[in-house]
Amino acid sequence: MASGSPDNKNDPGKVKSQAETPWYAAYPEARTAAASISRVGLLEWFRQGKQPGRDFLLVDLRRTDHDGGTIRGSLNLPAQSLYPTIPTLYSLLSNAKVSHVVWYCGSSRGRGTRAACWFADYIEEQDDSTLKSLVLEGGIKGWATAGEEYTQLMDEYEASVWEK
Repeated sequence: MASGSPDNKNDPGKVKSQAETPWYAAYPEARTAAASISRVGLLEWFRQGKQPGRDFLLVDLRRTDHDGGTIRGSLNLPAQSLYPTIPTLYSLLSNAKVSHVVWYCGSSRGRGTRAACWFADYIEEQDDSTLKSLVLEGGIKGWATAGEEYTQLMDEYEASVWEK
């Protein structure tokens, strides 16, 4: 196959084009600034006996960078496929009477914040004051590098990934 072929995944022109239009450009910009929760605050929830999946939902938005483990009880919903599922996710959470959704990615400065804000927009559109959308400050990187009290609350924790 010729290097200029549109089917060639290694074509530099194709890579450049994809980089110019990020995946989230297909969706509206968030109107609402979601609140955040610190890793200390989330750790406190665990210490109080709150359980992910019952008292709150943890959403790991990583897709291809999902190495090194995840916070115990997290649901993996890659950010790139999240936006169209927000109404269904909201319906499930509101029917289950979950009070908080905590979103995170690697650093929570991109996907985590974007997802939390999109979900906060949807909550606001539903005129719902019982469900809160929060972004985890520092993301999984902040959690995994904060010490043993955090890493013992991770599934599939792999220290070598975080020691880079």
